[in-house]
Amino acid sequence: MDEEYDVIVLGTGLKECILSGLLSVKGKKVLHVDRNSYYGGSSASITPLDQLFTHFGKEAPSKMETYGRPRDWNVDIIPKFLMASGELVQILIMSGVTRYLEFKSVEGSYVYKGGKIHKVPADEKEALTSSLMGLLEKRRFKNFLNFAYNFEEGDDAEKKSLPKNLTTASTMEQCYSAFGLDKNTMDFTGHAIALYRDDDYLSKPLPETLKRIKLYSESLTRYGKSPYLYPLYGLGELPQGFARLSAIYGGTYMLNKPIENIEYDQDGTVIGVKSEGETAKTKCVVADPSYFTDKVKKVGKVVRCICLLKEPIPNTKDSTACQLIIPQNQVGRKSDIYVCCVSSAHNVAAKGFYIAIVSTTVETENPEAEIKPGLDLLGTVLEKFLSIDDLYEPTDDGEKSKVFITKSYDATTHFETTCEDIKNTYRRITGEELDFSQVQKDIEAVN
Repeated sequence: MDEEYDVIVLGTGLKECILSGLLSVKGKKVLHVDRNSYYGGSSASITPLDQLFTHFGKEAPSKMETYGRPRDWNVDIIPKFLMASGELVQILIMSGVTRYLEFKSVEGSYVYKGGKIHKVPADEKEALTSSLMGLLEKRRFKNFLNFAYNFEEGDDAEKKSLPKNLTTASTMEQCYSAFGLDKNTMDFTGHAIALYRDDDYLSKPLPETLKRIKLYSESLTRYGKSPYLYPLYGLGELPQGFARLSAIYGGTYMLNKPIENIEYDQDGTVIGVKSEGETAKTKCVVADPSYFTDKVKKVGKVVRCICLLKEPIPNTKDSTACQLIIPQNQVGRKSDIYVCCVSSAHNVAAKGFYIAIVSTTVETENPEAEIKPGLDLLGTVLEKFLSIDDLYEPTDDGEKSKVFITKSYDATTHFETTCEDIKNTYRRITGEELDFSQVQKDIEAVN
């Protein structure tokens, strides 16, 4: 370990592994270290099933055979789905990591309204048959979707695609109003299609939301049932895929390495990382928040509950996998509640079993009660595993210290906010935007 590196990465969570892989492709000499003996950090997958009980401090059942073969379970601690046309999939394709992975489409995308589960209407045809809206509202929503899908940025394109009473400076709330959409339609559009976590987007210019709606539509058209994908054998495969990418381009990985000290020069710029008596010199450090408690701030908490089921979530058309979003306004909250479900069809559970996860941002002193609306939708739950985790953000942007820290994983069950943090961290490290076409060129140049 007594060598000099361009970058030392601490932690093998998904964000850190992606950054490690991308920086290695860019020609950086990377050392990637984790205090744990396994990949994934807080976003690891746990196998076999008895280890899940141990992880949460619970005693495993005396008859584990009730749950099938324990080794057939790969349970994500922080589960998330990939948008089929989203940026993470672009990173996977451009980097070549897809050669190590296999994905399966998620069968359903649902939203909660008025105490019931409804399929999210994905196109104009579904809008006209959706149980979410009345007849007149369906037609208004159909017109809105047609507008959103055909909206193009650029002076001439905008003039052609925008209604006369709207401009690109118009807010999203004004846009909804121009089409006469009611509050419930705004709710599921903003939270279950555009995937916003709160209603702040309503006061912002409309182009960003329209782009998100188009992304949802484009992702849906790739596979037809929902816009989401999920890797076989769980999300733990993703960090390992990027670890292989980094190794191919010269990256060095060391697991089970305790970090004893971070060394700085007299100006406060990082110069090394000490582990087991050895110091690796470096020009910069990338890390998850757990490695730098002095450079992060707590910004909230997230509650998650992993539930083992024998049946699919009721009223999801017997989906082997689905995402369900409960918009904040439907249950009198400030934050959405997220529910996702995967199953043996994805090689993460024993045959005939399902794994459902309910999560949200904590708002009260009773976090478990906050996810009750989601738990109530699951049907019979065989076992529950509850966790309440602090959320951290870096207080240091890394410009002077050259320490670049990622954010904690939020409550969402999709990767859109994760991708935003990856791009932001990459920009802080390199001073450049993450250009997917350039990543591909870098790979082709080396090969």
